[in-house]
Amino acid sequence: MTKEWFATWFDSPYYHLLYNNRDENEARKFIENLVEHLVLPQNSDVLDLACGKGRHAKMLNENGFNVLGVDLSPNSITSALELKTNGLDFQVHDMREVIENRKFDAVFNLFTSFGYFDDESENLKMLNAIHTMLNNEGILVIDFMNASKVIENLVSEEAKIVEDVEFKISRRFDEKHIFKDIRFKDGENSMHYTERVQVIKLNDFEKLLSLSNFEILSRFGDFELNDFDEKSSDRLIIIAQNISKVST
Repeated sequence: MTKEWFATWFDSPYYHLLYNNRDENEARKFIENLVEHLVLPQNSDVLDLACGKGRHAKMLNENGFNVLGVDLSPNSITSALELKTNGLDFQVHDMREVIENRKFDAVFNLFTSFGYFDDESENLKMLNAIHTMLNNEGILVIDFMNASKVIENLVSEEAKIVEDVEFKISRRFDEKHIFKDIRFKDGENSMHYTERVQVIKLNDFEKLLSLSNFEILSRFGDFELNDFDEKSSDRLIIIAQNISKVST
């Protein structure tokens, strides 16, 4: 059975090499802004869904929360487990599935870790799983790209050299997805990966979240939590709360 693209690419050391310049100060400030806005009680149980190597999970733990970070990539979780400490743990997990016998006060899905799937119905499966894992009135935070701005400013071709590896990157848009083709050589080996993210805009999230029994509380457009503007915002950050199913 062929692995889904994200299961292969995100578990590759080249993925982490290409994106090794993450802005830690920006990420820390973002988490601090979220913590201040959400006012979650100390020792709340939170889930970092698609945690990568655990940088956001570590920051959430430093802000006083009990954090479980999960990711589909075994290599990422192996690295993240080096951060394991009191109130901070990690495990391999598919974000479309419920973590059995666990409940959380908040779930964080950060850095455009949504919309990777072949079938759009998987988005709803993921949100339904999150809803099941959240406590009553629990909070979901989704940090996604602002698809409209990304499409408007799509850079079709670029090259990037990281530690003597030259990545040649091309991007395209097919009305439903944004593709990023990544080609490079390491020694004599030529490699090619393709990232594919669904174009999900605010109105799409509103429909998905409503179907999975969430109510949107806030919409922000950047890590400073300024208001969202579809034309100019860099991000689409949604704060939603789970609500009970309405009987009919």
